[in-house]
Amino acid sequence: MSSRMFQGIVLQMKDNISRTVGVIDAEGVVVACSELTCIGEHWSGAVTAINSGESGGARFEGRTFKPLAGWGAQFDYAAFVKGEDELAASLCAMAVVAFNGAKTYYEEKHDKATFVKNIISDNILLGDVYTQAKELHFISEVPRAAFLVRQLGQADVSVIDVIQNLFPDKQSDFVISINETDVALIKQLHEGADAKDLSKIAKQIVTAVTQELGVKVVVGIGTIVPHIRDLARAYKEAGVAIDVGKVFDTEKTVINYENLGIGRLIYQLPTILCQMFLQEVFKKSPIDALDQETLLTINKFFENNLNVSETARKLFVHRNTLVYRLEKIKKLTGLDLREFDDAITFKVALMVKKYLISRGIES
Repeated sequence: MSSRMFQGIVLQMKDNISRTVGVIDAEGVVVACSELTCIGEHWSGAVTAINSGESGGARFEGRTFKPLAGWGAQFDYAAFVKGEDELAASLCAMAVVAFNGAKTYYEEKHDKATFVKNIISDNILLGDVYTQAKELHFISEVPRAAFLVRQLGQADVSVIDVIQNLFPDKQSDFVISINETDVALIKQLHEGADAKDLSKIAKQIVTAVTQELGVKVVVGIGTIVPHIRDLARAYKEAGVAIDVGKVFDTEKTVINYENLGIGRLIYQLPTILCQMFLQEVFKKSPIDALDQETLLTINKFFENNLNVSETARKLFVHRNTLVYRLEKIKKLTGLDLREFDDAITFKVALMVKKYLISRGIES
């Protein structure tokens, strides 16, 4: 943010406000003031007072402070007016309105983070992407990945600050608040970065948020894109990864779009087609007719790559017992899970059933 922009507004106010007025940054440094000698002074105590006070403002050493609008839990800038009386509070509130308006305009024109947010939100035309990238000296062609961090349960606004601390380079990495529960990270990568690198970054986020705040999160990862024009697609992929993972990989905290497999295809199908598929596959009896023991046997059989001996060992049953169960399943459904084609059909059917349940359709 340009201090000259704030100072320009302060100078316009000077002729109409009898009190000293100005702006401090998040470190407590005076970046603009109607008394020029104050610029550059460091008021660390004011930062503590503002952060510990309410959103309405704070009073400290004969001045009234009020934070400007920002994305994080901590303020980026705060306006101040000399005095601790009601007039000072009113003048400070009016100053904040003026500063916020200028700040928003400046960010739209000059702030890289806002530029990136507009890209991933599809709030900018493709032609304007190239124009603004040039104006901001934004490197367009470099590998980047989109991560979507979603909080599960009660939201904590401090999550964005934890992630920002992990990736402090605001010129290359952009941590963006999307809504109450979602935070996006657009991360610049080195040449040759792959899925393992992305997974490592995502796990780093999960660990930091969990350890520092005790907040449970899930992280969706989009594909690596070579150009900023593709960031919107990568961000949408990260969102799809979370949505699909919520259905098929409920235990995972990190979900990569590239690893969704057939789950992504099923998630995009109309529910009516899914219901028709289940009816065609299970002509003899519905999938709901299978008891929990049978479903456990089926899942273990799939987990062990259709290996009868290994599955029997994992289930702590005799091999012949497992063969008997598989024969029973064949009799009930008409599908022999020892046959590869039938096993694929049954596996897909189980996933389709899970998808329908997630949509509130039980049959």
